[in-house]
Amino acid sequence: MATHKSAEKKIRQIEVRTERNKSRLSKVKTFIKKVEEAIKGKDKEKAKIALKDAESVIARAAQKRTIGKEMASRKTSRLSKAVKNIK
Repeated sequence: MATHKSAEKKIRQIEVRTERNKSRLSKVKTFIKKVEEAIKGKDKEKAKIALKDAESVIARAAQKRTIGKEMASRKTSRLSKAVKNIK
């Protein structure tokens, strides 16, 4: 366990950041699942709306560095491609 004040503060900061990141990542996963469900249901309009919401949540997570910007780009691209290919 840390004995210095600065080390104790750093531990508190890490705990807070970890909770925030878990929350953001959970939100990202939820929005991705909504898009994937709409894709499976072959509902293009619902998928487009869900994709728009998911893109903003993914971009926000990347901006806050919860996920990497390349991962965010890849997820957005793959979801967009899947929505576009709904018939």
